[in-house]
Amino acid sequence: MALTGRAALLAALGSIPIGIWGPGWTGILAVNGPLAIACACDFALAAPVRRLGLSRSGDASVRLSESADVTLTVTNPSGRPLRAHLRDAWPPSSWQSGTEVEASRHRLTVPAGERRRVTTRLRPTRRGDRQADRVTIRSYGPLGLFARQGSHKVPWTVRVLPPFTSRKHLPSKLARLRELDGRTSVLNRGAGTEFDSLREYVPGDDTRSIDWRATARQTTVAVRTWRPERDRHILLVLDTGRTSAGRVGDVPRLDASMDAALLLAALASRAGDRVDLLAYDRRVRALVQGRAAADVLPSLVNAMAGVEPELIETDAHGLTATALRTAPRRSLIVLLTSLDTAPIEEGLLPVLPQLTQRHTILVASVADPHVAAMAAARGNPEAVYEAAAAAQAQTERHRTAEQLRRHGVTVVDATPDDLAPALADAYLALKTAGRL
Repeated sequence: MALTGRAALLAALGSIPIGIWGPGWTGILAVNGPLAIACACDFALAAPVRRLGLSRSGDASVRLSESADVTLTVTNPSGRPLRAHLRDAWPPSSWQSGTEVEASRHRLTVPAGERRRVTTRLRPTRRGDRQADRVTIRSYGPLGLFARQGSHKVPWTVRVLPPFTSRKHLPSKLARLRELDGRTSVLNRGAGTEFDSLREYVPGDDTRSIDWRATARQTTVAVRTWRPERDRHILLVLDTGRTSAGRVGDVPRLDASMDAALLLAALASRAGDRVDLLAYDRRVRALVQGRAAADVLPSLVNAMAGVEPELIETDAHGLTATALRTAPRRSLIVLLTSLDTAPIEEGLLPVLPQLTQRHTILVASVADPHVAAMAAARGNPEAVYEAAAAAQAQTERHRTAEQLRRHGVTVVDATPDDLAPALADAYLALKTAGRL
């Protein structure tokens, strides 16, 4: 039983120890019987909490940093009106810091036999599933002296999806893809291209593209045009081991890798390629295979939503074996991982030949812009020492990348803001060179 401020004031004025329902109750009635009777009546007229009916509706998914509205319907089957304070409890990460109290608490009045709705607006700060906790209702009597309180379990889950902030780069990358594909300019020729059509020769064309048989049948010189091969297989591999948990700015490395993977998946599916996803550390955390082009992006976003970094060392042998099973035919394997020296030299390099002999490999890594800022800093002895440490870290990172390149691996190393467009550019460059 909960007391309002008014009840506490009346208790002080009447010298009544409110809340003590023991042998002293008879004395209380003798001292101030009318007040006690008023309190008892107020308690009796408060609508019962246990009999209330509660149900939910609203958003079941939301992108990170956006808002989701979840509506709670409260039905009052009793013959007494409900005057209540309601708390709709969710995990702390369902709101930005400092906004939980205002967002989760509501006042409502529900007449007897009717229903009312209240809406809780969530603004999650982390990916994953956010599940509703209990709904606590405090039902007051008409005088507001006493209240009945109880809780209900009303299940509801809101899935918080990756934000896909790199979507803004997609139009420019698609324009480059159309140029490469021959819709806005002359088509290219390479080892990995297919014959598309014939057109009239113009100065500057590669003479190797001249179709002499077609030229003999007409009065002008005809050249063949080519377009990149379609239906190539791309496997996106997210390393979810301990290095992916490191934060660059305010974002974990894994989240930046996901954003880059989504942009590449959107671009590749538009290019007619098949895109699969594997998230792995010591076991498979997420796997998406065989989706149609229209379903690729929604499937990847949904699968990534619940993937979190694991504070364990990635098993490079297990990752390689799983990737080879997932991509049995020649594919482009895009490994989004760290370029830290130890994990690469001790983990990836020994198993890399198993991948490169069957597949084209692209390694993408998130670089920390703070390291570059430290390397350029001068001005005091502390800054000089920090610059030396940053320069050493950069040198080791470049050496690791060069080791991968000597094995025929394409390496993309960029800051979180630049990683997604840089990875898309590397994919287009591979397509232009006919390596897909």
